[in-house]
Amino acid sequence: MSERIVVTGTDTGIGKTVFAAGLAGFLGAKYWKPVQAGLDEETDSQLVARLGGLSCDRIPPERYRLKTPASPHLAAEIDGVGIDTELLHVPDTGKCPLVIEGAGGLMVPLTSSTLYIDIFARWQLPVLLCARTTLGTINHSLLSIEALRNRGIDILGIAFIGDENVDTETTICRIGRTRKLGRLPWLSPLSREALRAAFESSFNRGDFKS
Repeated sequence: MSERIVVTGTDTGIGKTVFAAGLAGFLGAKYWKPVQAGLDEETDSQLVARLGGLSCDRIPPERYRLKTPASPHLAAEIDGVGIDTELLHVPDTGKCPLVIEGAGGLMVPLTSSTLYIDIFARWQLPVLLCARTTLGTINHSLLSIEALRNRGIDILGIAFIGDENVDTETTICRIGRTRKLGRLPWLSPLSREALRAAFESSFNRGDFKS
């Protein structure tokens, strides 16, 4: 069985999709977004293909594509789509590693009764937590770590995104008893080449094996 990693975040808008793009390219992996909400602009799969350098055959199609840019449960309701969470099966990618990206944080609802973290618990795959380095991240990160552990989900480690904040990063890993995988700095301009170089200098491929 190939290595399969779930990438989630402490919140929305923290750079999780950019990280997933860099990780997929770094590991030579495929990328899967189970539910895409919002189709009018570049989708997460399209962004990952562009920044990670992934060809179409390395991006299995989303199980649900929702037009409305909102939380999946609300987007599905507005679009008149019923999300059947039992159909969210991890694609078989053979010997190729797979990076799976959720939406927003762990407690984002897919339906009125099912959260993303419930699906992660069912899959029983290692989860990589992306976190900001800015003010408020200690609370968000530790709450996310506790929620994962309460559901018996294996935490691969935590990847920070943003400017270096040594005390905050150290505090989260120490109190959360979680290893730091590295830190992805803000990249300006953001390009495939810059993202690839940042991963090569900031992360170790061996750390992404559970």
